[in-house]
Amino acid sequence: MHDAADDEDETCDAVGAAETLRATVPFEFTGRRFDQVLAELFPDYSRSRLAEWIKSGQALLDGAVRRPRDAVRGGESITLAATPGIETDAQPEAIPLVIAYADTDVLVIDKPAGLVVHPGAGNPRGTLANALLHFDPKLSEVPRAGIVHRLDKDTSGLMVVARNLRAHAALVEQLAAREVHRQYVAVAMGAMIAGGSVDAPIGRHPSDRVRMAVVKNGREAVTHYRVRERYRAHTLIECRLETGRTHQIRVHMAHVKHPLVGDPVYSRLANPRAATPELLAALRDFRRQALHAEKLAFAHPASGETITVEAAMPADMQALVTTLREDARQHAAADSRGGR
Repeated sequence: MHDAADDEDETCDAVGAAETLRATVPFEFTGRRFDQVLAELFPDYSRSRLAEWIKSGQALLDGAVRRPRDAVRGGESITLAATPGIETDAQPEAIPLVIAYADTDVLVIDKPAGLVVHPGAGNPRGTLANALLHFDPKLSEVPRAGIVHRLDKDTSGLMVVARNLRAHAALVEQLAAREVHRQYVAVAMGAMIAGGSVDAPIGRHPSDRVRMAVVKNGREAVTHYRVRERYRAHTLIECRLETGRTHQIRVHMAHVKHPLVGDPVYSRLANPRAATPELLAALRDFRRQALHAEKLAFAHPASGETITVEAAMPADMQALVTTLREDARQHAAADSRGGR
């Protein structure tokens, strides 16, 4: 890993060049709409982007401008001038990034807790998107500066970023098809007996618009979890996402009565019985959800090779786990002495 702010060799030029692509309409496509044919022949680009290129005259059928709904005969030639355009209003900012993996098509970022992903109300600057645009100015030509999935502000860990339109389309498709392996580690409240799965729809809380909740008419959400370590009143768990809903792990673990330590929205501070002073201080001072995206695996958008990236828990979570282990050890030792 390295700090992107100190790595000038990784930064690309800001100017994007047009790419001229050509294809012949297969005869089996006879009668289909021009925009549908383009989507079939150039799957690296989104349908909305292809529609824009048709309307602007950058996609020609036998050298002529056509409407998206015009039918093809089969055998025509298609010329596509795939010209990059500015896709984000965010401005570059020199914010350090930890790069866990990088090549010409993708980046994998190890995001620290506290970093907002996208600019928005209350966070116009200082976001991951701003940092990415400074690291690679060509990301201004990719939707959302290449960001294809999010992490909450106070969740740390791995995020994959597309560095060009083709990679963006491929990664979005993989996410939609649930083909990206996303694994998290978390500290949950309560001594859990075993792992399991939560299959419960998530939507906006009916009375608190800041919160998400398990609701009857919500969107499908599935989280699998297993126990890694059990402490006296807490559990270190591994979570794997099938879907990617807002606050999904936080909501699902609260739903099964094991909210995450430090979660300011879905849990409350609860001190274990006879906790050591060190544990009481550690729990009181842990001011974010104890959640870290530790592993990502996906098919590389160009080669198809499986890319697997892992990132260790950050120092604050490691310190919390160490304190939980020590509290459990001390109480086990005391129980052992008392049983003599």
